[in-house]
Amino acid sequence: MKKILMIGTGGTIASEITESGLTPGFSTEDLLRFVPALEQMCSVDCVQVCNIDSTNMTPSHWLKIASVIKEQYDRYDGFVICHGTDTMAYTAAALSYLIQNSRKPILLTGGQKPIHMEGTDSKSNLLDCFGCACDGRIGGVAIVFGGVVIAGTRARKNYSKSFSAFSSINYPVLGVVREGRLIPYLQPEGTLKPIFYSALDQKVALLKLIPGASAELLRLLLRENDAVIIESFGVGGLPTDGGYLEAVRRAAEEGKIVVMTTQVQNEGSDLGVYQVGHVLKDVPGVLEAYDMTTEAVLAKLMWALACTSQPEEIRRLFYTPISADLLGAEQE
Repeated sequence: MKKILMIGTGGTIASEITESGLTPGFSTEDLLRFVPALEQMCSVDCVQVCNIDSTNMTPSHWLKIASVIKEQYDRYDGFVICHGTDTMAYTAAALSYLIQNSRKPILLTGGQKPIHMEGTDSKSNLLDCFGCACDGRIGGVAIVFGGVVIAGTRARKNYSKSFSAFSSINYPVLGVVREGRLIPYLQPEGTLKPIFYSALDQKVALLKLIPGASAELLRLLLRENDAVIIESFGVGGLPTDGGYLEAVRRAAEEGKIVVMTTQVQNEGSDLGVYQVGHVLKDVPGVLEAYDMTTEAVLAKLMWALACTSQPEEIRRLFYTPISADLLGAEQE
């Protein structure tokens, strides 16, 4: 019988009804009691890292989860992380960089309704997730939710209430779960010896462009952070007026990193298409996200900046595909 470590962090799946709204209260042990069928599936041990609404999730929590998995990696066949849906994609992306090349499943799941409610999706998601963890054919970090398995670097929450909450962005799903059985489509390669990292640089900011916005906000973010992600329009670019380009060039001279991405969910960026983007192609310190999700870009920058402060090495790490996060690397 497979041994699985269940890591609890709170979220909707573990929430109770209170006068001020849903609040995480159930422990991992409590969750198991709602799904007795798991006892026949595998041997489960529990660790409670935190019990919070995922709105309160921070990089320090990501590091703690990764640390628990590192400490227990050799003792278990797989890991199931119960997590709130709102920031699950960020956590999945972060763990994909903190724990690389794992042949063992490290799977996140949760629910859109608490596990004790009638008509909840939490029970089926837990069963599916444990089933994938016991199957073992899909290793590494992934989200198992609504009957699909999504690479940790490719997930995004697209629906705030529907049970099929997550989609795989610019990349096929890794597999599906049908009647409790995993049907794998893609199997990420893992080695016998995973690589663990234990640091993140949290001085990474995100700016979503809106028409007519002042470049002063960008300048402020560049002053206060080591890197800024700019979610631009369409395939990417900066307004030609207002000082945006000057702010980016000055930041590059100071060794800051700027990543250009797009607000458009699918198909990614392409700075070379329009003049407003092409002018950025030769600016040192400017990187392009291509088909990466914003969640993955954020986590990858935090990881890369913690590994090195050298701009060229940051560029190399950023454009090195990790856990299926990037298909456009050949363009660099």
